[in-house]
Amino acid sequence: MIKSLFKKVLNSVPRPLLIRMSYVARPFIAFALKGKRYQDPIDGKRFSKFLPYGYGKQRDNVLSPSTLSLERHRLLWLYLQRETNFFTAPAKVLHFAPEQAFYKRFRKMKNLDYTTTDLNSPLADVKADICDLPFTSNAYDIIFCNHVLEHIPDDHKAMEELYRVLKPGGMAFLQIPQDLDRAKTFEDDSIVDKRERAKIFGQYDHVRVYGRDYFDKLREIGFTVKEVDYTAILEPHEVDTLRLAQGEILPVCFK
Repeated sequence: MIKSLFKKVLNSVPRPLLIRMSYVARPFIAFALKGKRYQDPIDGKRFSKFLPYGYGKQRDNVLSPSTLSLERHRLLWLYLQRETNFFTAPAKVLHFAPEQAFYKRFRKMKNLDYTTTDLNSPLADVKADICDLPFTSNAYDIIFCNHVLEHIPDDHKAMEELYRVLKPGGMAFLQIPQDLDRAKTFEDDSIVDKRERAKIFGQYDHVRVYGRDYFDKLREIGFTVKEVDYTAILEPHEVDTLRLAQGEILPVCFK
């Protein structure tokens, strides 16, 4: 009863306010869940368990009490840390809808010329429409645009803009919620009821469910795409300890 009421209260709080609240509550939650069983690779802290998270049906033990990272954030961090020179090499970076788990850390990195952008996020340096970006072509070495495209009605135009502003030889991380059991992406503009959209698309403000053809959509724009299953090269105990999603595909894209 209390858990259900708490969930309803959280779902009724505007996201900007929820972000501010999380900064206050995070240290207390992290202290209460301190332990050795699980680890967040972003800050190295260990916990007895992680928090549940999700719209509708929640996933248990996935939200880090310290960084508020989810499986996808920790997967990307590991890849950047172990497979790239992101943390040491100079780079001009464009970050769409910056995630809390990364924002302050990337901002402090002296090797990065770091710009954030979004149409609504309070963390955005530049307010911009992803389908009509105010940036020059071939401008950025690295682009992060994670869990954004599923919100964009004209995702083809958004992909073209991402490709345009990426430098030749540049690298883009374009994660999306993906149903790998689905061959083709599904979208239906006639579904406008928020509850129905949440039921079909996984979230009320999503406009499609991407299938396995997502990678080919990016290739059609011009990207060279590596479909990286990074959990496949990790030991099972590490996947569990770091609370990663087994089999999640990381789209690493190049121009």
